[in-house]
Amino acid sequence: MDNEIFVPEERAGQTECVEIVGVRFRDGGKVYYFAPGQNAVQAGDPVIVETARGVEYGFAATANEFVPAAKIVPPLRPLIRVATDKDTDRWEANRQLEDEAFEICRQKIEDHRLPMKLIRAEYTFDNSKLLFYFSAEVRVDFRELVKDLASVFHTRIELRQIGIRDEAKMLGGLGVCGRPFCCSCFLSDFAQVSIKMAKEQNLSLNSAKISGACGRLMCCLRFEHETYEAEIAQTPPLDATVRTPDGVGNVTEIHPLTGFIKVKIGDDTKTYHRDAVTVLSTKASRRAEKQG
Repeated sequence: MDNEIFVPEERAGQTECVEIVGVRFRDGGKVYYFAPGQNAVQAGDPVIVETARGVEYGFAATANEFVPAAKIVPPLRPLIRVATDKDTDRWEANRQLEDEAFEICRQKIEDHRLPMKLIRAEYTFDNSKLLFYFSAEVRVDFRELVKDLASVFHTRIELRQIGIRDEAKMLGGLGVCGRPFCCSCFLSDFAQVSIKMAKEQNLSLNSAKISGACGRLMCCLRFEHETYEAEIAQTPPLDATVRTPDGVGNVTEIHPLTGFIKVKIGDDTKTYHRDAVTVLSTKASRRAEKQG
């Protein structure tokens, strides 16, 4: 009875819903969907799944659930089983083998004098493939390196060149905020970040202050963008003419997240919450009136 999957009554007979389990292979990594079959899992359970790379060991990000078929790209690969203690021991042993493989590959790169930086080594769970991730500023001809590595490890070797953002995600570290990189903790995908987002958040446009350790614009500019947009929409803009409890004045400074604004009334500048003022006109509306 403990392994039975409960299907809610409202889902019964709904062929447009598909049962899935979300699986993540590393912290902060993307969640992939698998067909659970007869397996019942809980979030956090170690599982063995079939992937395009081969058999892999991962962790359930979600328990068994039903999602609309439109969200699924068929066919779903199967979740083979919930990982056993023996599976976990093998996965941990592979982590040690990866450390050894990393050092060997790093030395081979030096021997071949290749302009590449090795980032990570990964074995598939069944040891059928060994992947090396590297970064490089130029295209690298690593064919001889692959042959050399294959003669050492006697398995299929694959080298993948990654970008600087993926490098930061894999290596991890601390951001300027003092917290671990967002990309290595919870951001599963890299969204586009623009300088406009920094402007809307009233940040310095000094590239050194709004760039992450990877040298690209900080990811937090993107995932905080919608919050700033919503708060800015409710806040009187700079130079707006507003009516306050102390009279009419012009907005000189805004703080969208707190909701407070500074208004110059005559020779005095006072602080008000945006809910305490009424917008009479904005710079844009005044310009439209002149054009009209």
